[in-house]
Amino acid sequence: MKTSGQKGNPLLLGIDLGTSRTMVLSNRGTRDMVRSVVGYPRDIIGVKLLHDSHMIGEDALKRASYLHIHYPLEDGVLKEANDQAAEAAKLLIKHAISLANPQPGDPIYGVLGVPARASMFNKNQLLKITQELLDLSMVVSEPFMAAYEIDQLNNAIIIDIGAGTTDICAMKGIIPSGEDQVTVLKAGNYIDLVLENLIRETHPEVQMTLNLARKIKEQHGFVGEPKEEVVVNLRKNGKPVTCNLTREVRTACETIVTEIVEQLQNLIMVFDPEDQEEVLRNIYLTGGGCRIRGLADLIASHLKEYGQVVVRQVPDPDYCGGSGALKLAMELPPQYWEQVGHVYRSSK
Repeated sequence: MKTSGQKGNPLLLGIDLGTSRTMVLSNRGTRDMVRSVVGYPRDIIGVKLLHDSHMIGEDALKRASYLHIHYPLEDGVLKEANDQAAEAAKLLIKHAISLANPQPGDPIYGVLGVPARASMFNKNQLLKITQELLDLSMVVSEPFMAAYEIDQLNNAIIIDIGAGTTDICAMKGIIPSGEDQVTVLKAGNYIDLVLENLIRETHPEVQMTLNLARKIKEQHGFVGEPKEEVVVNLRKNGKPVTCNLTREVRTACETIVTEIVEQLQNLIMVFDPEDQEEVLRNIYLTGGGCRIRGLADLIASHLKEYGQVVVRQVPDPDYCGGSGALKLAMELPPQYWEQVGHVYRSSK
């Protein structure tokens, strides 16, 4: 993928690496998404059907019956410190880069998002993987990328609800430090698991899977008082059956709210007292999980004792982080990247 001796204008990439989905955007107009999944054939029959050694993304999930499905990212970072996880992550990132259609001789520079409190080890692992794929790469926190995209760099709080993690970041007009960011290990995947278990408990006769619970959440997820009943067509002993899942969906979606509010209360305190009133009017939700209906209002209601609180959803929550990463790559000269994040720079 990477080339050497290039002289042309670089291909700039913003890559939001997610546990469930990876977004990639480029300075040449690419705007694409791939499921963060790598599939390997279970046996020789799978190799014959696949005509390849692996498959990436939605195509892999469609063939799950004869593939070993591997999610290389867990909680937004490499799942395990082993060769298989690293190889799967490399295949995923390589595929994401290919979606931007790099041309022979292109220098390729990429800004990649990681959870707010990813460890130095996690960041170095990721940079090591990118060494063969990118000429210049930088990892930065995902909520910071979203803040950069919407120009909320001072007196604001970003809440990025992904599949593996919920990242919360206090923006104070400087590059966020460790004390300004929090990663909560309750997000979309946690809701899916809770919802699956709740449906199994209340409707034991129904055939239920984690993937089906995720689809129900994505279509019907809400918190607070329901505006309509959640009625879903499911299967009982292979036959269609209609179930009212209003209580189960609400209960599962609300499981992430308490911890988000607690961490918000802690982060408010990192701002100077004279700025806190403004901060409370500038709380932004991003990431796929922020599409849960009623979430912004419920979070605001839990903070009403602090005064006027305004919680908004960013305009493009799925791509906001990747857009911010690309914007950063386009606006910041490469010689300054080390001042913002952790960087790998090719010596060629």
